[in-house]
Amino acid sequence: MDFTLKHTATGSKARAGTLNTDHGRIETPIFMPVGTAGSVKGIHKKDLKEDIGAQIILGNTYHLYLRPGMDIIERAGGLHKFNGWDGPILTDSGGYQVFSLGAMRKLSEEGARFQSHIDGSRHLFTPESVIDIQRIIGADIMMAFDECTPGDADFDYAKKSLQLTQRWLERCVNQMQKTKPLYGHSQSLFPIVQGAVYPELREQAARHVTTIPADGYAIGGLSVGESEADMYAMIEVVNPILPIDKPRYLMGVGTPVNILEAIDRGVDMFDCVMPTRNGRNGMLFTRNGVINIRNKKWADDFSPVDPDGTSFVDQNYTKAFLRHLIVANEMLGAQIASHHNLAFYLWLVKEARRQILADNFKSWKEEMVVKLAQRL
Repeated sequence: MDFTLKHTATGSKARAGTLNTDHGRIETPIFMPVGTAGSVKGIHKKDLKEDIGAQIILGNTYHLYLRPGMDIIERAGGLHKFNGWDGPILTDSGGYQVFSLGAMRKLSEEGARFQSHIDGSRHLFTPESVIDIQRIIGADIMMAFDECTPGDADFDYAKKSLQLTQRWLERCVNQMQKTKPLYGHSQSLFPIVQGAVYPELREQAARHVTTIPADGYAIGGLSVGESEADMYAMIEVVNPILPIDKPRYLMGVGTPVNILEAIDRGVDMFDCVMPTRNGRNGMLFTRNGVINIRNKKWADDFSPVDPDGTSFVDQNYTKAFLRHLIVANEMLGAQIASHHNLAFYLWLVKEARRQILADNFKSWKEEMVVKLAQRL
């Protein structure tokens, strides 16, 4: 995998680049739709690629490990063959999901013991086993196993957590070196920068990961309860330390405004469940602001879902009809809203890239963040 930096915008750290993988090229900045269980909820792969414009999707190690299990995925020939997606795939290590289990998990030097949220069965993730699982899944980009530190963690906890993550990272790298890809395409490992909201720890973490040669680096442990100001501040601490010629991935973030602010600070890659999760609940993101389609005001609005939208759902359905579907809890409503939101997110990062290359990003972004924050 290789990354080429094309341009950095004047007056900003916003970057446009190209990331080449064995499953295709990715133009950055990029948003990656989340396919937790191997599929992006409610979206056909044809629509995902041809209408929404997704260039890379995510799979999740924790969920795929539990169901359908590694035996099925390996017999299928990896996740690409199993789900039929022929573009690049990134897998989360499962660290965040284990973190979210709370009392159902216990961390130690060895790894993370946890109970399945499905049937209560007991399992152990170690840095080594997580690498082996991601080898079986066959992701183009694999994430190192880490502890996702809570946003409200005190300094001592955050420091110990970071030190554990750093030791686990060394074991992940060793396991990568001992193993080989299973399906004939290359795989890359991204280390993850942790450190909660403490600049000293974030700086230590960033310097540590740069001692490990990698094809890219991730910033984790943000958007987990801390303020937006703290999130932006931590990005500003980390990005100047990370290599300029490698992609930077901000994990699990976020709103359209969050994404533009992070691009402005030098982030290249994003993922978040918000487009689909919020869409299922009737929230639509548009370039003019946010729509709660459940509101009564849309009940007799027969205009297109989004006159400015890039997707076929935007022009072929009305707000009134979509509201009816969402309120009636019809499956199609969730699909339309999810499809629209994903198409909007992909439009947003594509337009950001265009503005970066035109050297107009900073002024465009300042106008956009005002519009995007509005409630319509």
